[in-house]
Amino acid sequence: MTTELRRLRNYIAGEFRDAADGRTTDVINPVTGEAYATAPLSGQADVDAAMAAAAEAFPAWRDLTPADRQKALLKIADAFEERAEELIAAESENCGKPLGITRTEEIPPMVDQIRFFAGAARMLEGRSAGEYMEGLTSIVRREPVGVCAQVAPWNYPMMMAVWKFAPALAAGNTVVLKPSDTTPASTVLIAEIIGGIVPKGVFNVVCGDRDTGRAMVEHKTPAMASITGSVRAGMQVAESASKDLKRVHLELGGKAPVVVFEDTDIAKAVEDISTAGFFNAGQDCTAATRVLVQESIHDEFVTALAKAAADTKTGLPDDEDVLYGPLNNANQLQQVSGFIERLPAHAKVEAGGQRVGDKGYFYAPTVVSGLKQDDEIIQNEVFGPVITVQSFTDEAQALEWANGVEYALASSVWTKDHARAMRMSKNLDFGCVWINTHIPLVAEMPHGGFKKSGYGKDLSGYGFEDYTRIKHVMTSIEG
Repeated sequence: MTTELRRLRNYIAGEFRDAADGRTTDVINPVTGEAYATAPLSGQADVDAAMAAAAEAFPAWRDLTPADRQKALLKIADAFEERAEELIAAESENCGKPLGITRTEEIPPMVDQIRFFAGAARMLEGRSAGEYMEGLTSIVRREPVGVCAQVAPWNYPMMMAVWKFAPALAAGNTVVLKPSDTTPASTVLIAEIIGGIVPKGVFNVVCGDRDTGRAMVEHKTPAMASITGSVRAGMQVAESASKDLKRVHLELGGKAPVVVFEDTDIAKAVEDISTAGFFNAGQDCTAATRVLVQESIHDEFVTALAKAAADTKTGLPDDEDVLYGPLNNANQLQQVSGFIERLPAHAKVEAGGQRVGDKGYFYAPTVVSGLKQDDEIIQNEVFGPVITVQSFTDEAQALEWANGVEYALASSVWTKDHARAMRMSKNLDFGCVWINTHIPLVAEMPHGGFKKSGYGKDLSGYGFEDYTRIKHVMTSIEG
């Protein structure tokens, strides 16, 4: 018997639509490795329609008072809470995520972030007006940029959608959002939720593959392109956007150093670092997956970390003892496996290092020691449940190795020495530095990196301002 696949659809101009040419792609549940739905494989005609809808809706949405946009976003946040179980189910099917962890660790932050940007909508402040030339008054206006083309990743489809649409809508922009081709289900549900609250055309969802995303970025309508994804994808977006000088907002890969000094509480550090490294199967640009440990405690730390990995469980979404589910797709399983298969002879797999089961894309919690700074697994993002460990001698070497990668998104320092923590946080070349913790984020603080981790900020007032432009207005006051 053949099970009929659920049909997901684009959301354009306030209605759900198939791709104009009828093309679809299968959507795979990573728990089973089997298709559970189809989604539109959108082409140029679909992108054109979505951009036209967003452009038509923009003037009226822009001209609403901030208070009115705030009301809409607060309604969206309330609707997310009311329909939380539907969102959790869709995200779990998208990604294989544990239901309980998604319920506690994703829904509350998402709702809070939407409410934060609802408040930010009413806090658009410029410098005070003044006379900087005799007889003339200058005013600074902060305005929305226009239509925003946004591409979300597959590791946190719901939350990254929120990080993109919430500040954009709050600032008065309209949105065309493309989810990853492997995880469209929760984004289509979000379109249903938002579509019942905002005017048609304000929020649009176009499903598809890389070619669909490329068509969105190359389109003449959007004033801004925002993507969360790989470094390669970010470079392609930046190059494409440069052709007509549209704004670009990039949140790309990471290779977070976790620097553990000898005065650290080893048991506490191992507990927190293992959770921050294995959470979401390590599919997080900020994951604590590159640990540097002072040599005097290296062996003790590795032993404890290997035990923590052995005690960490991956499995089915409804298992309450599971920390993380499968990798998102077959390609990602192959990538993670490849890193382990290509390890140099001097590396040692302390725990894990293999696929779990023969169904779906599960991978064991893995710890690798004995690594050198120029090893592939140190320099490149694994994006899986793999924690590497290096041994350093002193603070100078720790800092050199920590900064010695092309990524610069997040980092952490573990020490009881306040002066050392301050020196390290000053000199670590990363957009975020945690001290004696790793991975917490709050709506009020910015998230974004340097170097090949991209530019622009998510969350916070800084992230909100990225979706605005500055205009100078000067007027004569002499009649």
